[in-house]
Amino acid sequence: MYEGRSDLVVLALPRGGVPVAYEVACALEAPLDVFVVRKLGVPGHPEFAMGAIAGGGISVFDQDVIAANAISERALAAVVQREQVELARREKIYRASCPSVPVAGQVVIVVDDGLATGSTMRAAVLALRQQGPAGIVVAVPVGSRQACDALNEVADQVICPLTPEPFSAVGPWYADFSETTDDEVRYLLRKPTAAGPEKRSA
Repeated sequence: MYEGRSDLVVLALPRGGVPVAYEVACALEAPLDVFVVRKLGVPGHPEFAMGAIAGGGISVFDQDVIAANAISERALAAVVQREQVELARREKIYRASCPSVPVAGQVVIVVDDGLATGSTMRAAVLALRQQGPAGIVVAVPVGSRQACDALNEVADQVICPLTPEPFSAVGPWYADFSETTDDEVRYLLRKPTAAGPEKRSA
């Protein structure tokens, strides 16, 4: 369906999604990039997303969550500021001075190593929408049925071959679930895919 398309971009959610996305990009002969997104967690409950920020000054907020949890402007600003620092750090580490791959008008396949709650992926999809892609496909090897169903509400397609029941975590479904390092991310971003020569110099 997607192999060989000239309007296709594969974006990985770092760090764990990068090794998976590299294999997807090679199989589809598509360019590979990372999409650095930072979930904005509710104070005291960081796993519960109230929004997200991404590169290029993109931000999305869930006003219902913010209102339901009575989050003040000051508290929200503090979370945003903290996550902006981490986002800038990761952008600098992964890209150095290289620009991101444009996604406007492209079909974007967003890849992670799996979906537990799906909140970070949801934040990524909502942030990507602001860049005007032709379509957004979420692709993961394994995830919870609930997370996949929820992402179908915001993505154009969700591809997830394994949705085991009961679902406890992503890690047990990998033979090797060791943490991906920043060095590994940089290496894979500079390693050519079947789409052509290297896009970035080391």
